Amino acid sequence: MTEKWTTKDLPDLTGRTFVVTGATAGLGVPTVRELARAGGRVVMAVRDEEKARAVRREIGGTRGELEIRHLDVSSLASVRAFADAWTEPIDVLVNNAGIMQVPLAYTADGFETTMATNYYGPVALTAALLPQVTDRVVTLSSQLHRRGRIRLDDLDARHRRYDDLGAYCDSKLAVLLFTLELQRRLAAAGSPVRALVAHPGIARTTLASHAGGLTGRINHLGPLLNDVEHGALPTLFAATADVAGGSYVGPDGIASIKGHPTVRQPSRTARDAELARALWAETGRALGADAVRGL
Repeated sequence: MTEKWTTKDLPDLTGRTFVVTGATAGLGVPTVRELARAGGRVVMAVRDEEKARAVRREIGGTRGELEIRHLDVSSLASVRAFADAWTEPIDVLVNNAGIMQVPLAYTADGFETTMATNYYGPVALTAALLPQVTDRVVTLSSQLHRRGRIRLDDLDARHRRYDDLGAYCDSKLAVLLFTLELQRRLAAAGSPVRALVAHPGIARTTLASHAGGLTGRINHLGPLLNDVEHGALPTLFAATADVAGGSYVGPDGIASIKGHPTVRQPSRTARDAELARALWAETGRALGADAVRGL
């Protein structure tokens, strides 16, 4: 491995299967492209299949295979349908799909949209597919998890003033708490499967291109931020390198804003095992026994 990990350090992924959500934009595109170029079979789990076909055409020929399947991660019905149709081993599940700073809305399942897309959906998908996962689950978080707060009695912002950026921060903190608790449970059960978290630093993607305020200004800092290609490196590293379960992978630069992937330290709150267990229990109640039966 080189001192600064890049896509040149990807191993030969021939024979390995990856499921990547949110594969049609932002970090998802270089993630699926590079996994397929390294020989992997990559399943693009997406809401917009036509857009996925356009991305596949743009990527062009690869050593591996790019397959498209429908999945709306914000919908429990869609998650169930995707999982029910899956009948084979998965080496790596990459929970990449996410949204940021959207107006207050609720899904058909009754969940606030940001929490549904960034947290509940990935949890339900992980639970449903975990019996088929042979290597690891990688879920995307953000350095903004450090601004998050978990309100166990109001995860869906029904009893407080809605803050779109706050909702994003909260969802990304929830991702870390859940993933670290999942790793603790996998280890306790003697499972070889690993649960990891990756974050891109601050990458110039379309995720917050519509945002105003501080987020919008930050997104225009150009050279001070990671480009999309570098932003995807922590995900690729977490998905393929020999990294311990429970790792938080992000850029190696100052404040982990940009750079090349390395293992970083999440916030103290994210490492709170008692809070994680409480969130796990509340998430199970919210999603229902059917949705979390694989955990």
